[in-house]
Amino acid sequence: MPEQEPDYRLMRRVALGEENAVGELYDRYSALVFKLAIQFLSNQAEAEDAVQEVFVRLWKTADRFDSRKAKLVTWVMLLTRRHLIDKIRRKTVRPKQQELGEHNQENATVPPKESNMLALERNSMLWNALQELPEMQRTVIERSYFQGFTLREVSLQLDAPLGTVKSALSRGLLRLREQGKQDSSPLQS
Repeated sequence: MPEQEPDYRLMRRVALGEENAVGELYDRYSALVFKLAIQFLSNQAEAEDAVQEVFVRLWKTADRFDSRKAKLVTWVMLLTRRHLIDKIRRKTVRPKQQELGEHNQENATVPPKESNMLALERNSMLWNALQELPEMQRTVIERSYFQGFTLREVSLQLDAPLGTVKSALSRGLLRLREQGKQDSSPLQS
């Protein structure tokens, strides 16, 4: 297996529009991006589309990558996460025009699937609750649950002791659970 080219060189080549450089970037990170996309979107077709969109975005913003500020994997996952959050927000704020048209044509009296509405509501509530957490707790949860990093890796990324990271995760999850209990109404049993 040939040795990988350093991140900054690869991204310089991507920024110059070298087709094989974009292919190398895709080969390195597409599985990781897909894993995160499927966790966020829970639909294979949407996740595959998101992967393509992310790599187009990476190609268009390759000149912004600075290897002194972050590792390439961190930069790719941050861009991926932002893209997926934007995609979820757009989806929850306004449904696709086609979906509205199809729904209205089929039967104007039939409500949308309740399970889809509940899932969208839960996702929205989760993101809102995450935003209310202290920065350390939110960062640890995002990196460990949504980006797939181990707590040891998060500890190294944040330059924080492993025990502090574990405590932040525990406190953050506890606060999310408490928030979930407060948001539940007695009618939802």
